[in-house]
Amino acid sequence: MPKALVPVAGRPMIDRVLDLYAAYIEHAVVVAHPSFADTLRGRGRADVTIVEQPEPTGMLDAILLATPVVRERVPDRVWITWCDQVAVLPATIERLAAAEADEPALVFPTVTRADPYIHVVRDASGQIVDVLHRREGDALPPAGESDMGLFALARGAFERLPEYARALTPGRATRERNFLPFIPWLSSRAAVATVPCTDVREAVGINTPDELRTAEAWLREREAVR
Repeated sequence: MPKALVPVAGRPMIDRVLDLYAAYIEHAVVVAHPSFADTLRGRGRADVTIVEQPEPTGMLDAILLATPVVRERVPDRVWITWCDQVAVLPATIERLAAAEADEPALVFPTVTRADPYIHVVRDASGQIVDVLHRREGDALPPAGESDMGLFALARGAFERLPEYARALTPGRATRERNFLPFIPWLSSRAAVATVPCTDVREAVGINTPDELRTAEAWLREREAVR
């Protein structure tokens, strides 16, 4: 079945993500492959627009497909997340929303972890100057600072994505047009901030059966406490 509809602790992944941010967003744009876009449309959520990405050319291209909806609705800010980031804690989301009061061009939560898949590189002043990606063949440190697949952009920063895309070189290994290099690009031009995550487990993405079991176990643990 489509990944977005895979049950996670008894609920479809996409429903968990949409409900997680329901208190913070007015409208969601879900980017889907045409083979299951109609299935998602048939779920009948008035607060969701489904757009189609026929070819997996990268997260940047997927995000840019939301541009017509952003232009139509003219939001103050645009939040971006991946469909499998279902374990983010409400406390981290609250911290992200609070950080928007300073009106950064971009703010996102990060996690410090061993054996990172992504590593945010900072200079001596703390400014983000690069993002390393194991998938593209970059050499990563034994421990690093990673994103969590959640980003809050000012509308003006979102509107700079086409400018960034025109100068973008596709990934060396994947040949995809990735979103993460936008972070240092924007950091050299506008204010970019980060907030710490609450627990390293909330950063798990679901790409394997083991990761699914890990996410489910922690979600059930949290739900049992409530």
